Amino acid sequence: MASFDTELDTARRIARQAGDILLKIYATDFSVQDKAGGMGPVTEADERANEFIVGELRKAFPSDGVVAEESDNSADGKRFERCWYVDPLDGTQEFVNRNGEFAIHVGLAVAGKPAVGVVYRPVGNKLYTGVVGQGAFLEDDGGRRALRVSDVAEPSELRLVVSRSHRSKLTDAVAKRLGITRERESGSVGLKCGLLAEATADVYIHTSGKSYRWDNCAPEAVLRAAGGILTDLGGTPYSYDGAELQNHRGLLACNAAAFSRVQPVVAEFARESGIVR
Repeated sequence: MASFDTELDTARRIARQAGDILLKIYATDFSVQDKAGGMGPVTEADERANEFIVGELRKAFPSDGVVAEESDNSADGKRFERCWYVDPLDGTQEFVNRNGEFAIHVGLAVAGKPAVGVVYRPVGNKLYTGVVGQGAFLEDDGGRRALRVSDVAEPSELRLVVSRSHRSKLTDAVAKRLGITRERESGSVGLKCGLLAEATADVYIHTSGKSYRWDNCAPEAVLRAAGGILTDLGGTPYSYDGAELQNHRGLLACNAAAFSRVQPVVAEFARESGIVR
């Protein structure tokens, strides 16, 4: 099995340096634009961090593809066996709202499957890392520790993590059916998956079809490395082969113990609402 030590060390360094770029802009009176096509807000921070991360990855791994949110992504994923998926600022709305819950995602997919993931939250200095099949870790001011998802299997005992800025009726319906009463809010997709990897939450459901592979490649690698599962709402894993970048069928992240009981309920509601056909 490939060790991916060089890839992980490089991604960690790049994410931390990109975090410094974000924090410098975060401390200023930055301006916010709306992306074309109703894709949400974008700031100078997204664009500068994107340029830095892509440039560093191309220098370090010139034979790999790079797909990044603020770049032209039409070709790279299809052409390369190894492709990096980058979200330079996941949680731009959280950045704009200044609540600290935004993250940098740097993920490597090999043959269409997530292999290496780094999710870095600059505010609070939390760095999640994972190599699928080799373990996940959290590095913060308290040191470095191994991560493992919870083993809670009973649906009514699960802790649901929900989006701070996008409340979903479908998520509420699923929670009611499963008897889930405990929930917490978080921003970035990566930070939500990080909470699952830390075993401080157990399930996350993203019901919109408007997320993209750069939103979930790094988080999925961290979560799978910690023993968790990430699929679409129908229970099918996403492929990172570049053929499709949009996650039309939403996201379901769960610990492994409860997945087989949660997923059919999620799929049923997703079919009823037309997200999954």
